[in-house]
Amino acid sequence: MKTLNIPPIELTTTLTTNLLNCAISSLAGPVGMTASQLFLIITKARVVNKTGSPATCSFWKGATSANAAGTEVWAQGMSVPAKSFLDVHYGEMRMDSADFLVGGAGTATALTLEIEAEIWVSG
Repeated sequence: MKTLNIPPIELTTTLTTNLLNCAISSLAGPVGMTASQLFLIITKARVVNKTGSPATCSFWKGATSANAAGTEVWAQGMSVPAKSFLDVHYGEMRMDSADFLVGGAGTATALTLEIEAEIWVSG
């Protein structure tokens, strides 16, 4: 396990934007072994509103570029107050290599997503 350094992500009005995924393209390791796929444990997520007006945000966990019904995870259309923040997740949400965190905002470039997570290697 290692704490992952995820830079802040500016949210756009495209609600199908891929925000986070931990898949690696090659599992070829040193001679005689094959590396395992990675997974993430998201422990905290915060949305920061840098503007003087409220703005909404929504997030899904599922397929790439998809926000299908039943895959909603955080803050569906929730309003983030002006010049403030909204903690949208505390806990442990596992993200496997096939999982994508997808989402966006109701107002272009008003909101920034901050994520704290740990990265693990599957056994």
